[in-house]
Amino acid sequence: MLIALVQLLIKYALFEPFLETTNLTITLNGFGFGLLVFSTLCIAAAGNIINDIYDVETDLVNKPSKVIVGSKISEKTANILFITFNVIGVLIGFYLSNLVGRSGFFALFVIISALLYVYASYLKPTLLIGNIIISVLVALSILIVGVFELIPVITEQNKATQLTFFKILLDYALFAFLINLVRELIKDLEDVDGDYKAGMNTLPIAIGRDRAAKIALVVTLVPLLGSIYYVVTYLFKYELFIGYFLIFIIAPLIYIAIRIFSAKSKKDYSHISNMFKLVMLFGMLSLLLYPIVLK
Repeated sequence: MLIALVQLLIKYALFEPFLETTNLTITLNGFGFGLLVFSTLCIAAAGNIINDIYDVETDLVNKPSKVIVGSKISEKTANILFITFNVIGVLIGFYLSNLVGRSGFFALFVIISALLYVYASYLKPTLLIGNIIISVLVALSILIVGVFELIPVITEQNKATQLTFFKILLDYALFAFLINLVRELIKDLEDVDGDYKAGMNTLPIAIGRDRAAKIALVVTLVPLLGSIYYVVTYLFKYELFIGYFLIFIIAPLIYIAIRIFSAKSKKDYSHISNMFKLVMLFGMLSLLLYPIVLK
């Protein structure tokens, strides 16, 4: 739902309102963009399914009430759904790539699909690599909109504008990467018992909970300081932006940093993880401010 929301916000809050007031040019009509969102969701769904298949053992310890594979549906059915969603998502990606005249973009869908499988089956138990890969994929769900909407129609006349809007997407993608990365570290702290039983080598298992929590705290400071820098550097003229970021991004991140410092129990880390979800949501919702403030 968050992936669909942010992609819709990029299209209809960041791009569409500026088509008449700037020389911004976009590629996809409503139908084509709907296919892009649907393709992304299909591949993401496939990634969630394969992740659940490989996580049955750890989920039985960490969150037994939420185990789906082997409980509500069989592993065979889950594998069929995984293949089906992947095939649909990749085929739509192939169609879209040819639709915008950039057949090479098709490789993006194949790479993302493959990485989700490799993450679930091989990389997730490894130290930090799995955390970084899944965070990169979250960032790509934002950048892929710019890749399909902005890049195919770049000309000498609109190049500066296209790159300006793509840079905004890069900033949001970096924010999403950092928030998701630290949330992955918090989830490892939350799920350390089940991960240890399954033989994983996550950061808390490798260096201990206390040290891993300190690293998570340091990583949390990066998006916090980055958000402050972004507001001071780019948004200092716009009071609405400043107020929004202070209340919905910066203040919650300060609160999260304090909670990480004092967290001890699984319940504490679960609360922090949910707070990161809210920060991610409010960060993406800030896209709604662009047509209000800048138009």
